[in-house]
Amino acid sequence: MAKYPTFFTPDERAEIESAIQQAELLTSGEIRVHLEDHCDHRPHDRAAFIFEQLHMHETAERNGVLFYLAVCDHRFAVIGDIGIHQRVGQDFWEELCKDLEQHLRSGHPKDGLIQAILKVGKSLSEAFPRQADDRNELDDTISMGKL
Repeated sequence: MAKYPTFFTPDERAEIESAIQQAELLTSGEIRVHLEDHCDHRPHDRAAFIFEQLHMHETAERNGVLFYLAVCDHRFAVIGDIGIHQRVGQDFWEELCKDLEQHLRSGHPKDGLIQAILKVGKSLSEAFPRQADDRNELDDTISMGKL
């Protein structure tokens, strides 16, 4: 039986999705979260595949960020498209992942994910401030399962 559907309660999923919406109010950037049970490859490689499957590389400014979690394997990755990566650099991602990993290891995945989402939203808002004609290019709901 798949564990990802129950990894977060419905209320926790709503809180995470609300954090995504809150973060995106300040930016033209797009944030997604994807959960699945197992990662048969390097998490970063799997996240890159999911990124493409979710069409995150098709944002106008190439400023999407994906949080990928393989919940049974206790593995994760965070990847940003070229537009945001060029602005924040590798150190940003490493620090973000280090903080998220601490929360995951301490048994507070929801809190860590929300904190990371809001931090990404702040960085996106500085690099890609929301414009008057901005539209939400990608779904804010948590995607789940094998894609």
